[in-house]
Amino acid sequence: MRYRRLGSSDLEISEISLGSWLTFGVGVERERAAAVVDSAFDLGINFIDTANVYGRGAAESFLGEVLAGRPRSSYVLATKAYFPMSDTDRGLSRAQIEKQLDASLKRLGTDHVDLYQAHRYDEETPLEETMRALTDAVRSGKTRYLGFSEWPVARVREALAMAGVEKFVSSQPQYSLLWREPEAELIPLSAASGISQIVWSPLAQGVLTGKYAPGRPPPAGTRATSDSMGGFIAWLLRDETLAAVQRLQPLAAEAGLSLAQFALAWVLREPNVASAIVGASRPGQLAENAAASGAKVDPALFARAEGIAAEARR
Repeated sequence: MRYRRLGSSDLEISEISLGSWLTFGVGVERERAAAVVDSAFDLGINFIDTANVYGRGAAESFLGEVLAGRPRSSYVLATKAYFPMSDTDRGLSRAQIEKQLDASLKRLGTDHVDLYQAHRYDEETPLEETMRALTDAVRSGKTRYLGFSEWPVARVREALAMAGVEKFVSSQPQYSLLWREPEAELIPLSAASGISQIVWSPLAQGVLTGKYAPGRPPPAGTRATSDSMGGFIAWLLRDETLAAVQRLQPLAAEAGLSLAQFALAWVLREPNVASAIVGASRPGQLAENAAASGAKVDPALFARAEGIAAEARR
């Protein structure tokens, strides 16, 4: 496992990180989920990403239990806030940041997280209020650093220009061969501002593993067959997209990688990406993905892959 510096922080995080959306506390039975966490440590994965809204606290509670016996210095822990936790609890007001961070720390069984992230931008709260509250969270010792996820670039610029507040060190965008939006503005701004990307959905919700075939029903038990996820990934399941993904398989094979490893290595080719978040329901799946760290791929293969992927996005 290789490690990269997270923005302007002093955190060195693994190129492949462990996510907990749709898995821990809800989607995967406890013993198997605990085995995935154990495997992550065995593989050298030191960055674990969660959020208060994942399972409405269940993911954080699970992680608090399984991490309790490990030295706090042996992992880098990140969580987030913004989405509704009840009918009245949502957003990034000062009151909510203070309340949700304290609740997250209690569930996680720790006195601090290494990275606290604004899960989305809160249009209903003044930016200055949000940034002052996040700054106080750092200065109180409850979090070491700050990040954001899927904020409008204009709002990121405003936050960076604000005086007297802590600066962001991380951004968590969707980014993959099939979704390259961050390249236009977010990555250049981040690279110039001491901010690294921690990428979610680097495998395009599993589409870039090649398990979905054009003209065929999705395999049972996959996200495409889920009532809650089916609509979320429908845009990725067009036959044209799936056919293009199949055309990526020979390129991955030429690189000596599985398609998933090839797609992760493509994300990690970007210097501003510190880590790619993967979810896993079993240790073997995580081990395969972790092997993408440090993979050497001919840039010409990536260029060909980008051409194929561009056709799929038209």
